[in-house]
Amino acid sequence: MAKSDNNRNRKPSRNTKGDEGNQRKPYSKNYKPQDKRNAPVKKSNPDEIRLNRYIANAGICSRREADTYIAAGNVSVNGKVITEMGFKVKRSDDVRFDGKRLNPEKKEYILLNKPKNFITTTSDEKGRRTVMELISSATKARLLPVGRLDRNTTGLLLFTNDGDLTKKLTHPKHGVRKIYHVHLDKSLSLADLHKIEAGLELEDGPIEVDSISFIQGAPKREVGVEIHSGRNRIVRRIFEHLGYEVSKLDRVIFAGLTKKDLPRGHWRHLTEQEVINLKMIK
Repeated sequence: MAKSDNNRNRKPSRNTKGDEGNQRKPYSKNYKPQDKRNAPVKKSNPDEIRLNRYIANAGICSRREADTYIAAGNVSVNGKVITEMGFKVKRSDDVRFDGKRLNPEKKEYILLNKPKNFITTTSDEKGRRTVMELISSATKARLLPVGRLDRNTTGLLLFTNDGDLTKKLTHPKHGVRKIYHVHLDKSLSLADLHKIEAGLELEDGPIEVDSISFIQGAPKREVGVEIHSGRNRIVRRIFEHLGYEVSKLDRVIFAGLTKKDLPRGHWRHLTEQEVINLKMIK
């Protein structure tokens, strides 16, 4: 049977390949591809910050953990529980975690290897040099030293604006580990070393060290002392009580932090893991 003229003259469709779901629609003659370079850019508000970051800056947890708490309904903003991911807040907003208002200031932690002739205070009316000069370029945040080191004592000194951590690290009940390298004006006798081990009675009460030992390979006038007391000039007074003079005192370990790769007079930011370790101290 002869094919009809209609079938013989019909042109094949360009969109016959594949099923209907994969067929392409022809472009309109007036179609112009959008130039993304000229697309309007949404400007971010510098006064706003993502809620998870706000919580992390307040020292509660990491951003990822904050998202979990937000989804669980632990966070409220201006009295309203927020569970939306990516929600933004202003620094002036009332943000609460489990009912407690948060401080949006980012927590910072600076470790300094203190040199001699700097006093541990934020200012000095006599015009003496302070440790704050040494970390002035570290941050714009207002940091405070954790505890203190005497003017002529060198070694590790921590700075932070984390008030809760400062209280923990300076309270004797937490037994924060501090180790000093002590240089004496003369060799320490074995009998006096045992007296210090057993504990001494000073003018302001009894004092015990956690441990004391001679330093291997060093003269007997150099000893290592581990102590958790925060009493004023306590290491120097222990040896003065027994008739020794401390010619040099260096704090080499503080709360698990060391002077490794930190030259005298230099500072560095703590790593995230170091901050976690400090907060785990009980």
